[in-house]
Amino acid sequence: MKLHKIPLTVLDGVGIKLSERLAKMNLYTVADLLFHLPLHYQDRARVYSISQLQEGMQVSIVGRIISSQVQRGKRRILKCKIRDESGIACLNFFHFNVAQQNSFTEGRLIQCFGDFKIGYQGVEVTHPEYHFIDKRQKNTEAGYLTPVYPCTEGLKQNSLRKLVLQALHLLKQNDIEEVLPTHLLTYPLSLHDALHYLHQPPIDACIEQLESRSHPAQQRLILEELLAQQVNMLMIRSAMQKNQSVSIAKSTTLGPQLLQGLPFSATNAQQRVVAEIVQDLQKNKPMMRLVQGDVGSGKTLVAALAALCVIEAGYQVALMAPTELLAEQHYLTFQDWFGPLGVRVGMLSGKMKIKEKRSQTEDIQLGLAQMVIGTHALFSNNVIFKNLQLIIVDEQHRFGVHQRLALRSKGKSGDFAPHQLTMTATPIPRTLAMTAYADLKVSVIDELPAGRTAVQTIVLPETRRGDIIRRVYHACKDQGRQAYWVCTLISESEALQCQAAENIANDLQLSLVDLRIGLVHGRMRGSEKKYVMEAFKSGNLDLLVATTVIEVGVDVPNASLMIIENAERLGLAQLHQLRGRVGRGSVASHCVLLYKDPLSKVAKKRLQILRRSNDGFYIAEQDLIIRGPGEVLGTKQTGVASFKIADLLRDQSLLPDVKRLAQQLLYEYPQYIMPLTKRWLGDNQDYGQV
Repeated sequence: MKLHKIPLTVLDGVGIKLSERLAKMNLYTVADLLFHLPLHYQDRARVYSISQLQEGMQVSIVGRIISSQVQRGKRRILKCKIRDESGIACLNFFHFNVAQQNSFTEGRLIQCFGDFKIGYQGVEVTHPEYHFIDKRQKNTEAGYLTPVYPCTEGLKQNSLRKLVLQALHLLKQNDIEEVLPTHLLTYPLSLHDALHYLHQPPIDACIEQLESRSHPAQQRLILEELLAQQVNMLMIRSAMQKNQSVSIAKSTTLGPQLLQGLPFSATNAQQRVVAEIVQDLQKNKPMMRLVQGDVGSGKTLVAALAALCVIEAGYQVALMAPTELLAEQHYLTFQDWFGPLGVRVGMLSGKMKIKEKRSQTEDIQLGLAQMVIGTHALFSNNVIFKNLQLIIVDEQHRFGVHQRLALRSKGKSGDFAPHQLTMTATPIPRTLAMTAYADLKVSVIDELPAGRTAVQTIVLPETRRGDIIRRVYHACKDQGRQAYWVCTLISESEALQCQAAENIANDLQLSLVDLRIGLVHGRMRGSEKKYVMEAFKSGNLDLLVATTVIEVGVDVPNASLMIIENAERLGLAQLHQLRGRVGRGSVASHCVLLYKDPLSKVAKKRLQILRRSNDGFYIAEQDLIIRGPGEVLGTKQTGVASFKIADLLRDQSLLPDVKRLAQQLLYEYPQYIMPLTKRWLGDNQDYGQV
C-alpha cells in the first residue's frame, strides 16, 4: 500500500486527541510523518564523565544517586545529586510530583541528558531527560543520533519519535514513491535511504554536516522541495497567462496632469518602473508585477500613475490596504491627487456605518467610483465592480492567499482577468525574489526622492528616558518640529513588560505640559484615528503617541524625531518601516530606539544593524540571516509555502539547477508535477497567486 494513503490512525497510540495535534502540523498520513524532518540531532549514545563536562554542553552522563532532597524557599526545588568515578553533578527539578521524588532513591543508577551548567555549587542540570538503568552501561541509547523534531503544544518529542519509528517500519514494508525521473538526479541515495538516514543517522554521522543541511541525504530532499515550489510558481504564471486582459494604453491626459500639479518631480527610478508597468498594461495578458521600494521611495505615486492609465481608458481600479489607517491615508492622498482631475475616489472599510457602506457599494457597482480604496471589506460578496481592470495590493505580505484570490475573482469574467500590481516596502534580495515570486515580474524603486535626509538612529536604554523627554521638548517647542512616540502595546501587560500607549501619553502630558499631545491606536474608531492623524498632519499636535498602526502610510514632513519604546521586541523590517515615518522633509531627523535590559543576542544584533544602516535592502538581507526567508516573506500569509527542509538563503547555490529542472519538468515530464507538488505543498498548490 502507498504510504501517502495510510492514515496515522493505524499507528499505535494515535487516537482522536493525538490526531488533532498532529493535524495542527499538517500530519495526516505515514508519508507526511516521514517528510516531517528533524530540526536538530543529539548524541545521546556517547556517555561523558562528569569531569569532562563544560558550560553549555548538551550530553549524556551516568551516575549513582547519592542524595535526594527538596529545598524550600521562594520555590520548591528537588535536588538529586549523582556521582560517577570522576565527580558529582546535581539534577534540579522545579516541577515534580511525589512519585518522581520517591523514585530518586540512594544507590540507583541513572542516565540523564540535558544542558549542563557550571554553577557555584559545581556541575548542574535543570530538568534533564532521564531513565534508570540496572547496571552501568556505556551506551544505553540506540545506536543512532537522536532526532529533534518540530513539535506542537501537547505533543512531546518522545511521543513523536515513537511514531516515526513505526513509520520507518512501514517504510521497510512499503517503499516510498519516487516523484522525479531518476536520471535527472545525481545524488547517490534513493529517497527511501535518504529518509531512513535522516530519521536515524548512525552514531558516527557528522552532526555538524547534518546541522548545516549539507549531507547528501538532505541535499537530495532540499532540491526536490525547492523544485516543487519553483514548478508550482511557474505553473501559476502559465495558468494566469492563459487568461486574457484588456489592453490599456499609456495615459496621455490624466497622468501628465497629475505630475504637473505635484510640488515635486518623479525620480528616475519611479519613471522607469512606471514605464515597465505601462508596457505590461498594453499587452492583452494580465500584468503580474511586484514593485519593491524602500520606505519613502514613492511607491504610492507609481501606483497612482498606473491607476490613471486604467481610469483614463474607462475602467475601475481597486487598491487594497492591510489596515484601516493605511486605507484612510491612501484615500486622503488619492482624493488630494485625483480630485482636481475629476476622478472620483471611493472608500470601503469594515468599520464604516451601514448607510455609508451601502452608498459606497452602490457607487462601485454603478462604476461611479473609479478608484476604490479599501481593506478586507473589498472581499465581501455584496461588493460588485462594474468593470474592474486593475488590482493594486499594498504591503502584499500582510494578506492571506485566499483574500487576494477573492479580490482577483471580482474582476474576472470568463477568460478575462484584471491586471495585478503588488507593492512592498520590505525589500527582498534579488535571488530570493526571483525564486519566491517566480510567478511575478519584479520592479525595484532604488532611489529616494530628492531632499530626503538620512535618519540618524540612536540606541539608548530606557534609563535615559528623562534625557529623551527633554530632547522631545526642545525639538517641538524650540525648533517647531513634530515627533512620534511609538509604543508596542495598547494596554498594560505584565508578561511582556511593555509600556502601554495610554499610560505613556498620560505620563508625557504631565512631563510636557506645554506640548499638544495626541494618541492613536488600533482599538480606536476609524473616525477618531482620522481626526487625530489629521490634527497631527496639519500641525495642530506637537507629539503623537501611537502604537505600530503608524508603521506605514503616514507622511508628515515636519516630523523629524521618533522614539520607539521596547525596540528590542520588534523585528528589523518593522523597525525600519517605523523609522521611515521621519526623514521625509529636508531637516535632519533622528530615531531613538529605547530598549529594556537585559538584551538578547538577537535583539542586540537587530538594534546594531538599525543604528548602522538606513539601506532597506541591506536590512532585509540581515533580516533573512537572522530570521530566515519564511519569516521575512510572511510565509503564513503571503502564500510562499513554508519549507520543511529547504532554506532559500542557505540553499541559493542550488537555485540554478532547480530552475533548469523546473523547465524540464514543465516541458518534458509534466506527469511528475502533480505528485511532486502534492508531496511538498499539500493542499497549498495555489500558493503565490496574487
